[in-house]
Amino acid sequence: MKERRILLVEDRQDDIDLTLRSLKENKITNKVDVARDGAEALDYIFATGAYSDRNIEDLPSVVLLDIKLPKVDGMEVLRRIRQDKRTKTLPVVILTSSKEEKDLINGYAIGCNSYVRKPVEFEEFSKAIRDLGLYWLLLNEPPLA
Repeated sequence: MKERRILLVEDRQDDIDLTLRSLKENKITNKVDVARDGAEALDYIFATGAYSDRNIEDLPSVVLLDIKLPKVDGMEVLRRIRQDKRTKTLPVVILTSSKEEKDLINGYAIGCNSYVRKPVEFEEFSKAIRDLGLYWLLLNEPPLA
């Protein structure tokens, strides 16, 4: 069975640290790769640029995707994931602080699997990360590659 990994696409260091801390505290020890902007996320996913030595078939189990990103925004990252036959079934969870209804609607219209607003309080954030990790890494059954 392949290693179940997470790709965290987040530009804010505080949110990266908070997510990694929450996973660790909730004993979710899966490897987490971090992309700090949309362009890096696309390079990682499609094994281009700095990630050209990565096997494109070795995709993460889930992508936790912020939508307010530098270089390429999260909605465009999601759009490109869904347009490519190699990645169209890759689970993508939008994890954002946006409270804009249009972001929620657009996220689902483009094809996110889930949309989660980041709770402000650490305890709630930690619980949300735990629940996401448990569901997407343990309970969810992705299609065979």
